[in-house]
Amino acid sequence: MQGLLQGLNVYLVGMMGAGKTTVGELLAQELGYKFFDTDTLITQISKKSINDIFAEDGEANFRSIESQVLGEISSYTRLVVATGGGIVMAKQNWSYLQQGLVIWLDAPIPLLLERLQSDRTRPLLQTPNPAQRLEEIFQQRQVMYAQADLKISFDDLQTPTIITTKIIELIPTVLRKPNSNPSENTLN
Repeated sequence: MQGLLQGLNVYLVGMMGAGKTTVGELLAQELGYKFFDTDTLITQISKKSINDIFAEDGEANFRSIESQVLGEISSYTRLVVATGGGIVMAKQNWSYLQQGLVIWLDAPIPLLLERLQSDRTRPLLQTPNPAQRLEEIFQQRQVMYAQADLKISFDDLQTPTIITTKIIELIPTVLRKPNSNPSENTLN
C-alpha cells in the first residue's frame, strides 16, 4: 500500500460525528503514516476551544485558521489528516486537499445525531433543533463532499476497524499504479 500511495497524504472529510478522528488514527497505523486532526491543531495553536473561537472570534476567523492549518500540513507527506466538517466549503482548501487522496466518510444523519446528542463542543449544533440544523449543514456540504476521490458509506453496525479495512481495500481502486512516467502517477 505504501508503494502505491508513494507518500501521498490521505484527507478524511465528512460531517461532524462521522468518525474521521477515530478512523484516521486507525488508518494512519495501518499505513505507517502520522496522524493529525485539524481541529486539534487549531485548538493547540489558538490555545482556545473551538466553541470559544466561534464565540469570541466568529466562524469566519475559525475558517481562516482552519485554512492556514490545512495549508501548512499539506506541505508534508505520509500523513492521514482528519479535517473539520466544513473544511470542504472553501475553494482554497480544495487546492490543498487535492494534493492528496480525499476520502469522504458518509454516515447517515440519524447515526450522526445519535453520536452528537450529548456533545456540547459543536458550536454549529447549539440550536433549539440540532437535528434540523445537522440536516441543513449536510445539504449545504453534500455536493462538496461528493468531490472526494473515494466515498465510504457506513451505518452503526460497522466499527471503525471495519471502516478502516474497507478504506484500505478501496484505495487501490482510485490510484493508478506507479509507472516510469511520474506525470502519469495521478488520481483517477
